[in-house]
Amino acid sequence: MSRRLITLAAALHISMLAIASPAAAWGTRAHAAINRAALAQLPADGPVFLQAHADFVGELAILPDTWRDSSEPFSKIDEDPNHGWFREQFSFLKEMPRSRPEFLIALLNEQRKVKDPRADAALRTNVRWTGTMPYAIMEAYGRLVSGMRWHRRLAAQGADTRHIDQALAYDVVRLGHYIGDGAQPLHASIHSDGWRGDNLRNYTTDRRIHGRFETQFVDSIGLTEQQVAANVAPLGRQNGDLFQAVLAFLEDSAANMERVYQLDQQSALASSESPEAREFVQARTGSGATMLRDVLHRAWVESAQMPQRPAADPLNPANPAYNPETGSAPAP
Repeated sequence: MSRRLITLAAALHISMLAIASPAAAWGTRAHAAINRAALAQLPADGPVFLQAHADFVGELAILPDTWRDSSEPFSKIDEDPNHGWFREQFSFLKEMPRSRPEFLIALLNEQRKVKDPRADAALRTNVRWTGTMPYAIMEAYGRLVSGMRWHRRLAAQGADTRHIDQALAYDVVRLGHYIGDGAQPLHASIHSDGWRGDNLRNYTTDRRIHGRFETQFVDSIGLTEQQVAANVAPLGRQNGDLFQAVLAFLEDSAANMERVYQLDQQSALASSESPEAREFVQARTGSGATMLRDVLHRAWVESAQMPQRPAADPLNPANPAYNPETGSAPAP
């Protein structure tokens, strides 16, 4: 795809976002900077071929938000939960289920315990108001590993990898968007669009805080890829349970949520001159770029290894972990 076509496509998606919901995501500038910084920070033994697609990955960084418009209701219903992780809503869970269907059933079972179906607990203990972001990240990661294996096979044969590389660039757009959202603290709390419930510190209940922080302030300071890259940490998350690493990444983001409200209360988001707000934005976007870089590198390494399949077929009812409500065993 030519740069001109990419730019035209990005412009179309941006115009569509103008009529999207007010709590969409980091704005265009931050998502693009996160994606570009992550690609630029890949080490030499990573999937550096993706850097040739930096324009595509950067300029289409907000593509998943365009799937959330009410004019496409089936797409919106499916996609909306992937952009949030409202952890306070599922504090009843001692351990996170290791599949999206297992999580949805746990929510439904809890919701049915609420006596009044009109109560806030009942209305919000559901997939839309809890979110499914870690599952979206892990599912996108799996597609990325699979595509990278395909790339490796073609490259080993001396064949053209152009088309699978284009598909992988699209997968990076999707994965990068969810990770970018995860780094934005208001995507990791029920206080995503104004403070909810007890409000002892008198934080704003104005829904527009979301856009004030992630779009208006970010645009006012002219956030750049270089500023994000300067806040990217050394390579990590290459070992251990990636699902747990994703959950920890979202916990860290949630721990920064109240800082957004403090900055807003201090009017720091109203002026591009606030060094505290600038540093906070750069740190959070740097966290997102770090996570995306780490995950891309890990996927590339995993794609070179022999696929590790579970001993028992997850779809076989004889599997000890098989759940008849979901029709499968959860991820090991």
